[in-house]
Amino acid sequence: MTDAEPLDCDEFVELVTAYLEDALDPADRQRVLDHLDLCDGCSTYLEQIRATVRAVGDLPEPGGLPDAGRQRLLDAFRRGL
Repeated sequence: MTDAEPLDCDEFVELVTAYLEDALDPADRQRVLDHLDLCDGCSTYLEQIRATVRAVGDLPEPGGLPDAGRQRLLDAFRRGL
């Protein structure tokens, strides 16, 4: 662990995008890594974000979703309310 102040989970969530985009300075990157070593919940959250990014990367361009697929998604969202 570094001498820098440790992250809490809220700060981790705020930094996760910058971490994934490799946009953190070395000190903050190390703080994220140190937090991940200690926090199973944030490690799981990070993997969920990575899975989401992979899934979204495979979506068709806007307007490219077939009408039937679009309708199924809208219906699913409405049922979830």
